[in-house]
Amino acid sequence: MLLTIEKVAVLKAIDIFAETPDHVLASVARIVEELNLLPGETFINEGDLGDSMYLVAEGNVRVHHGERTIITLGAGKAVGELAVLDPEPRSASVTAIDEAFVFRIAKDAFDEALADRPEVAQGVIRALCRRIREQGALLQTMPDQPG
Repeated sequence: MLLTIEKVAVLKAIDIFAETPDHVLASVARIVEELNLLPGETFINEGDLGDSMYLVAEGNVRVHHGERTIITLGAGKAVGELAVLDPEPRSASVTAIDEAFVFRIAKDAFDEALADRPEVAQGVIRALCRRIREQGALLQTMPDQPG
């Protein structure tokens, strides 16, 4: 179990919280659940109703549809963050590639943090906007598919 100050340091390294003041991250640190994952352990299952997001503190995870890898994420990345904003069935599965240490933030706890700390919402919105832009740029580089 990490101390609050250690959790704040980990949160500060996560892209969605990078610009969030430390005193705000201290309140976020109180709502995270620490998970140690083994290689091959799936912690998000495609089709399940999403109720939490995960922050990769150490290790690497694979976002995938079946055996097809969509993206590999390492330390400093968030996954499943849409679930805390708009709970819907998961669009992909996520599995640890190697030993990984992640923080889980449940939707209910996240909602409380958002109500108290708008800086948290701003960070999530910025991260989602970056992701949409990156996906748009990726789509522009893909060759046209025969119809």
